Amino acid sequence: MNTEQLLQPINAFLKCSTPQAWIDEAIKPENLPNLLRDHANCELKAAQTAMLLLRRYAVDQQSSDALLAWLKPYEDFVYRKIGNGDFSDYVSLSKKLISKSDLEHGDELISKMVLLIKEELHHFQQVWEIMQSRGVTHDNISASGYARGMMKGVRTHEPAKLSDTLICGAYIEARSCERFAKLAPCLDAELEKFYTSLLRSEARHFQDYLTLATTVSATSIDERVTFFGEKEAQLIQMPDKEFRFHSGLPQP
Repeated sequence: MNTEQLLQPINAFLKCSTPQAWIDEAIKPENLPNLLRDHANCELKAAQTAMLLLRRYAVDQQSSDALLAWLKPYEDFVYRKIGNGDFSDYVSLSKKLISKSDLEHGDELISKMVLLIKEELHHFQQVWEIMQSRGVTHDNISASGYARGMMKGVRTHEPAKLSDTLICGAYIEARSCERFAKLAPCLDAELEKFYTSLLRSEARHFQDYLTLATTVSATSIDERVTFFGEKEAQLIQMPDKEFRFHSGLPQP
């Protein structure tokens, strides 16, 4: 499947394209360090989100502890400045996860989210290696308000909360994929190759989230998909004082 075929369902899913003003800002050389820093943070956040879904809904206590241990070296490095950024010994989960008996679709949630976590952590490592090769330090920077803005619309009762959260995940992954594709031709050869290589897995992440949302919901998710699609497009097109990977329109 070529890039155009991969992007077709994503572009149909998103309610708007990334504004050209964001792309123009993203390709400025002075913005590249923060773009890479925020990209690394986004990959870790994506892994954490998947882990939290598993811990909240799908796995027993021992499995929950194993998930925490899996991500701890990455979180220590990013948030506590512990370690040197060598994650070669932290590439796999320490045990098989056990599904809670009361979750009907627990095994499907586990299989999709574990694969997603593995890939997001691998992407984090790849971004960090690129940062190191370019002398970009992993400084702490604030997150954009994009993900928080999306999650504000999530309902508080179950199973609607889980379904809404999964739909939000689908939009975040789809926007990431769309921006990788937009950025790739505008960057240097190394970053163009890297961002193009991410498209296939990110496109699948969007589909996995959407499939799971459909599976766990007792009713059609079409109305909620439209609701979050409109919210996501609003966030992407509104003025944003900080430049981040998922930020809105740059302010002059």
